[in-house]
Amino acid sequence: MARVYRGGPGFSARPENALKRSDELEAIGQKAAALQVLHDVICSKKHRTWSKTFEAIMLRHVELCVDMKKRNYAKEALLQYRNMCHQVNINSLEEVIKHFLKRAADKAEEAQAKAAAVTLDVEDLEEDASPEELMLSYVSGEKNKDRTDRELVTPWFRFLWESYRSVLEILRTNPKLEPLYAMTATKAFHFCLQYKRTTEFKRLCDILRQHLTNLVNKFRDQRDAGPESMTMHLESRFEQLRVACELELWGEAFRSVEDIQQLISLTKKTPKQPQLASYYTRLTQIFAVSDSPMYHAFAWLKLFSFARQHARGMSQTDYQQMATAVLLAALAILPYERSNMPGARGAPSDAVAAEQEKERANRMATILGFAVDAKKDARGLLTRQALLATISSSNLLALVPAEVRAIHDALSADFNPLELCQRLAPLLEKLPELAAAQLSGSAPVRSVALDKYVPALKQAAVLRLLKQLSEVYSVMRISELAALVPFYTFAEVEAVVVDAVKYDYLTMRVDHRHGTLHFGAQSVEADRVRGHLAAVAKRLAKAVTMMSPTPLPLSAADAARRAAIIKEARDTLEGEHLKAVARKMAIEKKKEEAERAMMEAEQMEQQRKQQAAALHAQQEERRRKEEAARRETERIQREMEEKEQEELRAHLGARNIKVKEGEKLEKNTVIKDLMSERIKEQQEMERRMTRLSKNMDHLERARREEEAPFLEAAWKERQAADRAYWEQAQAEAARLHREAWEVDVEEKKRLAYMVGDKDVFKGIIMQRREAEFQALRRERERRLAEMRAAKKYEREISRRKAYVTRCRAEVENRIRDMEEQKRREEEARKKAEEAERQRKLDEALAKQRAREEEIERRKAEERAAIGLAAPAPAAASSAAAAGGGGGGNRFVPPHLRRQMEAGGSAGGAPAAPAAPAAPAAPAAGGDEEGGWRRRGPEAPPRDYGAPPARGGDGWRDRDAPPRDAPRDAPPREAPPASGGGGGKFVPPALRARQEGAAPSSGSAPPPSSGGGAYRPPGRR
Repeated sequence: MARVYRGGPGFSARPENALKRSDELEAIGQKAAALQVLHDVICSKKHRTWSKTFEAIMLRHVELCVDMKKRNYAKEALLQYRNMCHQVNINSLEEVIKHFLKRAADKAEEAQAKAAAVTLDVEDLEEDASPEELMLSYVSGEKNKDRTDRELVTPWFRFLWESYRSVLEILRTNPKLEPLYAMTATKAFHFCLQYKRTTEFKRLCDILRQHLTNLVNKFRDQRDAGPESMTMHLESRFEQLRVACELELWGEAFRSVEDIQQLISLTKKTPKQPQLASYYTRLTQIFAVSDSPMYHAFAWLKLFSFARQHARGMSQTDYQQMATAVLLAALAILPYERSNMPGARGAPSDAVAAEQEKERANRMATILGFAVDAKKDARGLLTRQALLATISSSNLLALVPAEVRAIHDALSADFNPLELCQRLAPLLEKLPELAAAQLSGSAPVRSVALDKYVPALKQAAVLRLLKQLSEVYSVMRISELAALVPFYTFAEVEAVVVDAVKYDYLTMRVDHRHGTLHFGAQSVEADRVRGHLAAVAKRLAKAVTMMSPTPLPLSAADAARRAAIIKEARDTLEGEHLKAVARKMAIEKKKEEAERAMMEAEQMEQQRKQQAAALHAQQEERRRKEEAARRETERIQREMEEKEQEELRAHLGARNIKVKEGEKLEKNTVIKDLMSERIKEQQEMERRMTRLSKNMDHLERARREEEAPFLEAAWKERQAADRAYWEQAQAEAARLHREAWEVDVEEKKRLAYMVGDKDVFKGIIMQRREAEFQALRRERERRLAEMRAAKKYEREISRRKAYVTRCRAEVENRIRDMEEQKRREEEARKKAEEAERQRKLDEALAKQRAREEEIERRKAEERAAIGLAAPAPAAASSAAAAGGGGGGNRFVPPHLRRQMEAGGSAGGAPAAPAAPAAPAAPAAGGDEEGGWRRRGPEAPPRDYGAPPARGGDGWRDRDAPPRDAPRDAPPREAPPASGGGGGKFVPPALRARQEGAAPSSGSAPPPSSGGGAYRPPGRR
């Protein structure tokens, strides 16, 4: 296995060495290594300064890239080289790119020639193809030439196309490279035109359009930015338009026209005359193919006007044929428009569609070279009438032949429908003969094809015939119309009629059942149909009047019958009128409902179609994206695999390792082999370096041993020579010093007599300077005294100001202290008052608490006394009527109140005097004043007293005094046995007392504290 050449031990990465090493590697067949060496030098960061050597390196680099189809290497190197020389020598980059593109184009042509040679290289032309070739052709589905082109030509075409793209991408950002950019674009156009590469041409147009958009966005804010760049782009667009028309890519041609108009509006400059002539010529071709006769005719008119003004050397025949083309193109325009204009059937009538149509007309007018304001409507400018008026006013009819003038008169001026088509038929047959002659070289077009206008002129003639017939006839036989049109069958005439009726140019219908044509309106609700009965009556009355002008006298029966009929008609007139109106309204309502239902159905159908179309478009778009993504992934994977195989083959080829054709290489195996080989080479290099270092050590030691005596002899000779030179230099210096001293002594003697004058002059100068110094010193002392006085005054003023400020501060502090002291005294006074008030409140609360405790104590004692005392058998009525006891305003039960009232009214013995009133018992709540008991922790405990002991049956007398009555209150009188209370319950104690000797009513009750007090039975 041969090893790759790596260079000797003294190799350096200098450009000259790299170029030499590349040549050596290429000489031994290692092109990949040679390319890598040059590429490393170009892309190295150490080399940023341009020199002529780099140009030679780049030329050799691009040659190797083309030979090995390394487009990425070439693009990267060109980018680095552009950065290196764009400010030093831009012409060098231009030469390199031209050489790169020329070599790529030569390789493509060479591959095409080789493919043609392979196709023609057949040993025996009579020999049939082999079975293998037949099977391969059937399986692959392609011819031998297609297969040969795919193998030999297509790779070079792809490389050349990618080279053009790379160069355009490199040159697009630098304004200095605009000429080279335009030249590359032109070469790319020629490549697409030469090899009929329509797909690449479309991509090239898109790339240039994107570059132009980026350039416009970059210089949008600068009005005069890049005019030369825009001019070069404009020239490239004219060439793009020419190539697009020759390739018959009319869509790209029209987009190129729009690009040209955009560039003209940006540059504000008129293109050159040949460019404008070519521009209008291409416009005629584009509009002729796009079936736009209106714009085609206007383009011919602009081309003729431009040639008439600027072309030099055109013959009369050239003017005649161009004028004929203009006139025939104008006459070939249909008298109606097939576009969806507002007012046509099926045309959108909304404002959005009208605005879009207006913008489209303005854009087309701008493309055709008319100066149109964006705010105005150009649709009135681009019409058939305006075009014919312009032709008539420019005296263009005088230039056309007599036959063409006759065609114009028949289609524009004459009114002879019965002979129109018969006159035009022979004239239309002569048109190809009029255009047989070629135009001169000064004309913008080489030839004019007049025969392409014949079908449109025939259709225009039929339309004019039908229009004139509709003005003359209302009904016509189909056979007669067919005889009037010799160059059309009736089926073709009927197609013309349908198209004209569709766009509201004609109003007619064809009746095939009767073989007639009916001109005029055919609406169902016409006035003559609605009033047919009235018309029949009027005509019948007119006929009767013509038959008998003098009316005959009627008989009495007829007159009576007529009067009855008239009366009946008058009576039923109003009803019939209402019926007719109701019928009309019902019909109108049904028609409206039908129209509404139809419109709703159409809208629903349209929405359904739109939804279905949108869904289909989304699905199709998704499918296309998925398919494109899949193809792109497969392409990238395939390219990566191919690139990997190429790199492996290149590595193996660089090491002179033969690889079988079609063999698939394994990357890991190749890398392992290469690594083992590299390790062996490194070990061999280390052994060589060790051996070389030993040889150099021996040689250096021997050299030094041999040269030692020679060095010592040379040193002694050099020492002697240096000593002699030093002695000579010392002698020369002493001589020069002696001569200078002698000259100085002579000069001193010559100037000695001037010493006295010098001293006098010096004294004068010193005196004057002394006086000036004293004056300046006194002035300085005076200024210093003034400055000291001023500073002293300032210090005094500042001290006084500081004293005043300090005094004011002390006064303010003293005032502040006084106010603070006053505030503290006020706060102390308020605190003392608050403490005194609180003390008084506490004392009042203590007194109140003592009173409450005293009241509670008394209440407890009273409750205890009430619980232990027994009721006396005294009369209750007198005690209740006295009202002076403690319970005078307490509640008295109703039966006791009745007894008290009965006792008072009976006049019995007066009641015994009341005992001394005990102090009023506190209210039920136990409070002393308001009847409310205090709550909280300071409230005294409430004592309800011990419950009374129950003796006997444990029941108290209903007529007994309440338990809360005062202890000293007299007992109530017992009711008499026979009184109103005989049926009441009497306790056993009272019953026993009643049965015994009862005390008299006037006796006093026993004392409350004596033994006669009431005791419950349980305590007796």
